[in-house]
Amino acid sequence: MARLPRFILPGYPQHVIQRGNNRQQILFDEEDYWFIWERLVAGAERFQCAVHAYVLMPNHFHLLLTPQSEAGIGKLMQYVGRYYVHYFNTKYGRSGTLWEGRYRATLVDPQGYLLAVAHYIESNPVRAGLVAHAGEYDWSSYGINAKGADDPLVTAHREYERLGRSLKARRELYTSQSEQPLAPELICAIRERTNKSWVLGSSSFCQQIERLLNRRALPRPRGGDRRSAAYRRGLGAQSSSVRDGREQISNRAGMEGLR
Repeated sequence: MARLPRFILPGYPQHVIQRGNNRQQILFDEEDYWFIWERLVAGAERFQCAVHAYVLMPNHFHLLLTPQSEAGIGKLMQYVGRYYVHYFNTKYGRSGTLWEGRYRATLVDPQGYLLAVAHYIESNPVRAGLVAHAGEYDWSSYGINAKGADDPLVTAHREYERLGRSLKARRELYTSQSEQPLAPELICAIRERTNKSWVLGSSSFCQQIERLLNRRALPRPRGGDRRSAAYRRGLGAQSSSVRDGREQISNRAGMEGLR
């Protein structure tokens, strides 16, 4: 089956994942982490992608970013991937592909899901058993979002800035939110939508995207699929809790994503 084209709208955030081929390890030592981080910094600036959250894991990495152009994310991922493969193959004396095909991505509803996706990304090392707390992991955006550490890769999203009037207030609330475990239904939704390239958002947000791009934002329900039905019920309940009454999304919502 042919892969669906990605949902890309300048000014709207996306959750992006790139994995090593067959989930093999792609980062071994500190030099590797620094190299790919530096390429991400350079690429994000060059291709005008504002990164709001990230994590570099041993065999994959996550980005939550907002592109300013339709081609921005693709060019960024190509740029980072090309430079890192050359570096990696030279350093470790290997050849051939390093990545698991094309990157996975999902368009994210900024008002209902952006901060949840950021917490999901930054808690990856905890779920993987690498650390006990997100703050103990060096290679993620938790350091700047929660603690105010210097990280030129990260640009605050408007939803992050709405957490408080001061940086201190924002960091405190962000930290408090990150301490609350994400609902299993939400984790499932983030993974499913990202891996299958469907939109992650409320029903009204998905409808808005469908009108803008003239294509379905969600898969068609499948009759008799109990897993799919349970998943949709769980996602609907989670959506109600995170929307906080903000069901209506204006056309400005996505374009105001950058500072």
